[in-house]
Amino acid sequence: MRGSIPLILCLLVTACSLAPGYEVPPTPDPAAYKETGPWIQASAQDALPRGPWWTLYGDDTLNDLESRIESSNPDLAVALARYDAAEGYLTEAQSGLFPTIGVAAHADTDKQSANRPLRSANQPTYYGDDMAAFDADWDLDLWGKIRNEVAAGKYEAQSVFADLAAVRLSLQAQLANDYLALRGLDAEIKLLTDTITVYQKAFALTNDRHDRGIASGLDVSRSQTQLSDAQAELSDVQARRALLEHAIASLTGTAASSFAIPPAVVDYKVPNVPAGVPSTLLLRRPDIAAAERMVAASNASIGVARAAFYPDISLSALAGFQNTGNDGLIAAPDEFWALGPSLALTIFDGGLHEGQLAVAKANNAAAAAQYRSTVLKAFAEVEDNLALLNRLAEEADAKAASVAAATRTADLATALYQSGALGFLDVVVAQTTALSAEEAALSIQTRRLQASVGLVRALGGGWSAQEMPGFASEAGTADSGNKPT
Repeated sequence: MRGSIPLILCLLVTACSLAPGYEVPPTPDPAAYKETGPWIQASAQDALPRGPWWTLYGDDTLNDLESRIESSNPDLAVALARYDAAEGYLTEAQSGLFPTIGVAAHADTDKQSANRPLRSANQPTYYGDDMAAFDADWDLDLWGKIRNEVAAGKYEAQSVFADLAAVRLSLQAQLANDYLALRGLDAEIKLLTDTITVYQKAFALTNDRHDRGIASGLDVSRSQTQLSDAQAELSDVQARRALLEHAIASLTGTAASSFAIPPAVVDYKVPNVPAGVPSTLLLRRPDIAAAERMVAASNASIGVARAAFYPDISLSALAGFQNTGNDGLIAAPDEFWALGPSLALTIFDGGLHEGQLAVAKANNAAAAAQYRSTVLKAFAEVEDNLALLNRLAEEADAKAASVAAATRTADLATALYQSGALGFLDVVVAQTTALSAEEAALSIQTRRLQASVGLVRALGGGWSAQEMPGFASEAGTADSGNKPT
């Protein structure tokens, strides 16, 4: 035993890891976003608000609804439970780094068979067996199997943490999208309500002119059709609003039957969402961080698979007291102990370990490909929403001019009809065109707001990979590079 101690110490000092050196898979790293436009006014110091990014819209009702997601949304609760489970698996893996220590005791009365082979005449038929002992076992982990299992568990827990952040951001963005769409419908409901009032006055005027023999029955029918169409459209918009209200109720963990958002027309300004530079996206998107951590975990798993080809060496200890049931169990003559290393090595397994290593390498290749796919998708999503914001801003300006012109045309047509210079068909066409232009302008405004939400989501909200437990100490400072390591 004394001769084996130096050998064990030597092995501990030279213990190694068989996992490959880890490098983040290469991904495109453009210098700037292609779709940035003159509407973006941002400096290098600009950043999204940490946490409550939705405060950009300045709506207290939205702020209140967003706060309910954290405490009441069941989908977020599922993601949080998965992270807790990942933390539990990590704790389970870390336990392998330490000795396992146990205690055992028993006080038995035993009876021997009278016909037991080789039993001597002086052996008692009944005898006692008392024992109290503790044992310890420690896997020396010379090839890094346990350490790589712990590393894989830590990276997987970090990945699940990032998944949790991605779920949270997705739910927050979905709520903001639905809420802004609902407020857009509120504005459309007000427009239709005001328009119906105008159409009702026009219908009354046409009826009066018909009664006085100035207008034809055709004018009355056209006016009635125009009014009824607007009323039908109002009912349709109100139905769409109800569906959005129900969706928001579900997102906030509330039964739709007991949830309501009072109508309101809010004049939102499309917020400035600082896009920053593309290189920061790899640290700001939780789905990218999750995919990268899974690459790191699968890389560590290769080390676990490789370690299976080498002998497993552990150190065991056993000590305690034992006698035949007499008094004074804990006494020097009753003590026993055992201490020494043990080795286990598989000689033949029919290709089991080779298959496990091949699976580990394939999983690593798949994780790397998934990471690159996630990065490419992220850049595309940012460019998509930048393009939408840029083009929709131009469209909004053009549509505002269209609304102004259509409104002037409708007012002029109504005045000329009242003076008898135009037929009512011209009034119907002008008013319908004006209503369509105003509805399109409201739709464009809602789409612009939703595109700004989409850009916030594509940029990762106010999140950063540095928030992952233990990540900052591994990755170093943000200035050390644009890719998590």
